Amino acid sequence: MSAEPNTSAIFDENQESFPNSPESLATESEASVTDEVKTVTDQAASSEGFSLLGGMTIDALQEEIDTLKQQLEEQTQQVDAYKKRYISLAAEFDNFRKRTSKEKEELETKIKGKTLVEILGVVDNFERARTQIKPANDGEMGIHKSYQGVYKTLVDSLKRLGVSPMRPEGQPFDPTYHEAMMREYSDEHPEGAVIEQLVRGYTLGEQVLRHALVKVAAPKGADSNTERSEATSTPSQPSV
Repeated sequence: MSAEPNTSAIFDENQESFPNSPESLATESEASVTDEVKTVTDQAASSEGFSLLGGMTIDALQEEIDTLKQQLEEQTQQVDAYKKRYISLAAEFDNFRKRTSKEKEELETKIKGKTLVEILGVVDNFERARTQIKPANDGEMGIHKSYQGVYKTLVDSLKRLGVSPMRPEGQPFDPTYHEAMMREYSDEHPEGAVIEQLVRGYTLGEQVLRHALVKVAAPKGADSNTERSEATSTPSQPSV
């Protein structure tokens, strides 16, 4: 009995030689459709304004660009507003710092002034003793020199603290620094000038610690005893 030919093997060997096989036809058809779709897409892109970027139209892209520009402008305006606010806050802080520093200095000067005013009474007592007490012997002279040494030390300390004595004699009367205790006619001074300092005045920088009690020149014919205050007049004190 003769052997039958292997048709499947023959078919397998010659499969690639069949141009019109179903698989070949399907592949060719798919390639053709793809080419046609690409051609149509290219034509649409050139004729109707289609973009290859995600299929978005030019109008959509332009709208997106406009939106981003608007957001950028808003952000820029926000940054400018923050800059202006920062500059304003920096200026306010600088003014606050300067104002606080000035207020602190004024407060320190005020507190120091109140303390020094109390010490001025002690200085007055030393000056009265210096002008009114006349040592009669060596023992009294020793005591006198001793407390005058204390007086000098006290005066030097006041100078280092910025305390200055007023010397208003011959100057025009100024209520900012002077307090008129009496008026007196004088040929040597014009009307309104300070003739004599009865109680010494003091300043601490620009602050008046104590007004100077003074005698003021009056016009001719004025009573020299008018406008005398209740304060007791003291001899002119030596310079501090």
